[in-house]
Amino acid sequence: MFQIIAYIKFLFKSTNQHGVHSPFVYDLITNCFYDNTKYKAYLKLSAYRKFLLQNNSELTITDYGSGSKIFKSDTRAINAIAKTSGTTQKRAELLFRIVQYFKPINTLELGTSLGIATQALALGYSKNHITSIEGCPNSSEFTKKQLSEFDIKNVEVKTGEFKTILPKLKNNTYDLIFFDGNHTKIATVNYFNELIDKAHNNSIFIFDDIHWSKGMQDAWDIIKAHPKVTVTIDTFFWGIVSFRKEQVKEHFKIRV
Repeated sequence: MFQIIAYIKFLFKSTNQHGVHSPFVYDLITNCFYDNTKYKAYLKLSAYRKFLLQNNSELTITDYGSGSKIFKSDTRAINAIAKTSGTTQKRAELLFRIVQYFKPINTLELGTSLGIATQALALGYSKNHITSIEGCPNSSEFTKKQLSEFDIKNVEVKTGEFKTILPKLKNNTYDLIFFDGNHTKIATVNYFNELIDKAHNNSIFIFDDIHWSKGMQDAWDIIKAHPKVTVTIDTFFWGIVSFRKEQVKEHFKIRV
């Protein structure tokens, strides 16, 4: 019910490219968000997703985040995880386009899960090196194997809790960080604060499920208010953050 009410509010306040006066955001919307090109990579994204949806083998999940609103057991079928918790085809395609648009060289993903979003990050730009962190050992090992079998070579999956892995990261900066691993207010804000020093002027942060709960909405408001954040885009399912100093601080709600 919370998400339904939040979505209705979003629809009333959101707009498309015609309500945007920032050249940076306008170009992103028109040439990336609303790009209707049928890229060949979409077929690879679809094939990977189809494989997962047809896989009824089970994994025992170690969940360090907020837990699942759907699953009552730690033992879960892969196809059920992909159907209920995995990145949708539409969002995987959008993530592919975002990577293709910004062309990041170093990307960090918090929360590998089954690798649907990871594959999109990898296919978007061949020179992009993705470090993906997954807390659950069984998910991590499964996804490493599947990404390799689908010929994804520019991803390094690290297994462990974020609080353990993050201090060991060697990169001083990241061009893109995708936050999709712990949907709680405190954890989201903490990881943002920990990683903001690894952002440069053109870095992009993407937060998944910013309207998943009241806590996540509060976290999103805290992130928007941070003095280093200049432009934010709320697509309802994702919150996108830019640190461009040449931009006036603005917040957008965009229907995608």
